[in-house]
Amino acid sequence: MPRSPRLSTISYSFGPGPLTPAVRALLYANGIVYLVSLFYTKLIDWFGLVPADVVREYRVWELVTYMFLHARTPTHILFNMLILWMFGVELERMWRTKFFLKFYFTTGIGAGIISVLVSLLPFDATRATYASVIIGASGALYGLLLAYAYYFPERPILMFLLFPVPAKIFVAILGAIAFIQAVDVNGGVAATTHLGGLLVGYIYLQGGRGGWTAEIKYRYLKWKMNRMRRKFDVYSGGRSEKSGWDRRVH
Repeated sequence: MPRSPRLSTISYSFGPGPLTPAVRALLYANGIVYLVSLFYTKLIDWFGLVPADVVREYRVWELVTYMFLHARTPTHILFNMLILWMFGVELERMWRTKFFLKFYFTTGIGAGIISVLVSLLPFDATRATYASVIIGASGALYGLLLAYAYYFPERPILMFLLFPVPAKIFVAILGAIAFIQAVDVNGGVAATTHLGGLLVGYIYLQGGRGGWTAEIKYRYLKWKMNRMRRKFDVYSGGRSEKSGWDRRVH
């Protein structure tokens, strides 16, 4: 009995496909830094994000460098890099490399800033993070997860690699877990950073593909044009006879 040509063309694949330039570079950078940190443990002390260091010693570079550091246990970096590959590749294809990198670092740095600000609040759960070391790309990765759910809300994702749920439900569950951990004194340092990544990612995307920075640029250019119009006395529709010849000419 001949095979059905329709059935013979069915294929299955895992993951989003070939690596994109930014995702590849981030994977290499995180992997190299992880291997170096195994031999030079001081790397985490120097470049991990400690809110107290940022506040008292102005070590603002930690808001960037903490994203490339991971715990010595390989599961931390493996899961993070798996998320970067699974969700980052498709987003970079859609956004292109420049916007993808802008979004990645904005959410990662923004999550770090929120972690520092939250550590200053007068609560037991927040004070515990003030002198703690925060490492990992999770802040930026939670931003990518939020963006993925924003653009593909109904796309199924395997929750805990067991059962499929829509992307919007998947991210909502992760956000709820992070919130519960954040209000728990023993919930872990990174929970606030996870929530920060979700929040910054959401705010960034509200302005469309250009993000909230596009809205700021638009408002600034509009103000600048109005200012120039007043300065040079520009009138739409040309100059009428009533306008006279005493206008300033530039």
